[in-house]
Amino acid sequence: MKLLSMNAEIITIGDEILIGQIVDSNSAFIANQLNEAGIKVKRIFSISDNKEDIIHAINNAFTDCDLVLITGGLGPTNDDITKHTLAEYFNSKLVRNPEVLAHIEDLLGRRGVQIIERNIQQADLPDNCRIINNIYGTAAGMWFEKNNKILVSMPGVQYEMREMMTNYIIPTLIKEHNLPVILHKTVLTYGLPESVMAEKIKNWENQLPEDIKLAYLPSPGILKLRLSAYGNNLQFLSNLVNKTLMGLQKIIPDNIFGYDNDRLEQLIGGLLQKNKTTCATAESCTGGRIAELITAVPGASRYFKGSVVAYSNDVKTSVLNVNQQHLEKFGAVSKEVVIEMAEGVKHLLLTDYAIATSGIAGPDGGTQEKPVGTVWIAVASPGATIAQKFQMGEHRGRNIEKSAIAALFMLWKTLQA
Repeated sequence: MKLLSMNAEIITIGDEILIGQIVDSNSAFIANQLNEAGIKVKRIFSISDNKEDIIHAINNAFTDCDLVLITGGLGPTNDDITKHTLAEYFNSKLVRNPEVLAHIEDLLGRRGVQIIERNIQQADLPDNCRIINNIYGTAAGMWFEKNNKILVSMPGVQYEMREMMTNYIIPTLIKEHNLPVILHKTVLTYGLPESVMAEKIKNWENQLPEDIKLAYLPSPGILKLRLSAYGNNLQFLSNLVNKTLMGLQKIIPDNIFGYDNDRLEQLIGGLLQKNKTTCATAESCTGGRIAELITAVPGASRYFKGSVVAYSNDVKTSVLNVNQQHLEKFGAVSKEVVIEMAEGVKHLLLTDYAIATSGIAGPDGGTQEKPVGTVWIAVASPGATIAQKFQMGEHRGRNIEKSAIAALFMLWKTLQA
């Protein structure tokens, strides 16, 4: 079968998803893999471990999709009915597969697990499907084809599913089908909310080539602009996207800090290493979130010395040498105090750069003069210390995240100077 285009639906099976017990992260991974392969995902659907629901979902998916990918329902317990339902749907019978059985026996044997009949029955598979080996588990994947449609069933265990997608399913789809090219380019921006950005770039957006679509992807502190190009010629689309990007870069040069999978903390780490410099943080309202982001980057110990979470004023004065009179006169959430915090931790940990935050994260603690969401951020460098006031909003979690991103952006801009 050769297709010039392919639409897909992802179906996740499991009551634990429907009741909110677990988050469906499988669909996000599968959708990303399909998109990169040139396959458009039309829908993502979650259903219960119920035969009628499974059959209804498959029939509905096949009305306008060429490919259906299912995760879940392949375990050894009574509520795992997906395999039996698929065997009935595709008019097949279950046959014990000796290779799968040998794998199960070897896998469980190495783990010191006693093999019971339920484990053995996992080697009983439909006789008209391709079997997808599961190197990490006991539930094999199944690939069915009928009426020029494809259905692939995978276990719900994430690392088992990922291995099948990466090493068999995606390569097989690419090999056996003439798929179109889908090219994504994501522009990472800071400093302009979605509505302001849309107004600022509206003329550029209105003149986008018909092969390119734009999506706004907002998150706390960062707005992503994703360009998606569709066609059959990768080189042509790549050149078209790059040319289109040049126009955007001229409009918002000060707001773009990276592309695709770039992260501020990684970019900062690269600059600090390049210049053989170090940094530290003094955090009040962010409670160590900035340090957490920085140290999530492998190798951060080369340039990050440490953090002081100065949540109380006593720590600000005794550890960071903040002036008590400034605390009393200006308050903890002030330009004067946050500058002294940044300079204090820079001196204490002997670094070249330092970030400091002090604010009212909420939901209470605000005043008319300093409402919830008021945050002061300072960055100390070898030459000077700068400070900036922000009004983040009312939601505590978002305030913390937005403050951390704002602080990193300020440091990044300082390092760029």
